[in-house]
Amino acid sequence: MPVIAALVLSVMLSGCSQPDGEVMSPSGRIEPLHYRNWSGRWVLINYWAEWCAPCRQEIPELNELNARSGVQVLGVNFDGVPRESLPQLIAEMQIRFPTLLEDPGPRYSLERPRVLPVTLVIDPRGKLVTALQGPQTVATLSEAMGVEP
Repeated sequence: MPVIAALVLSVMLSGCSQPDGEVMSPSGRIEPLHYRNWSGRWVLINYWAEWCAPCRQEIPELNELNARSGVQVLGVNFDGVPRESLPQLIAEMQIRFPTLLEDPGPRYSLERPRVLPVTLVIDPRGKLVTALQGPQTVATLSEAMGVEP
């Protein structure tokens, strides 16, 4: 019986690992980030800024992709807007996907982008496939993922 209890406890504790960071939901709620939650899905990480016209242009495309099964879009505010101001900006820009509160670049051995927008394409195994510069569409991102638009 002690062996079974130890196994149960081990399984329970494995689900309580430390988060990899934090995200802000589209509603402004701060939640823990666990990259493993997106294992098996394509992840698109998009760097955006309020002043970036092409960023604003591509947000509806990113919203559409985020609504699809098998794809998770995450945003990164390039300007590092303070947490307390970010929910209003997310609402104004009509972003419907979570926003990372820390730059994920170091995780993928990437420097901070020098131009915007930039979208990182991460495969379902968590490997960086490419970093796309400039505004993207459902078609260009689907092509980068090797899926139908």
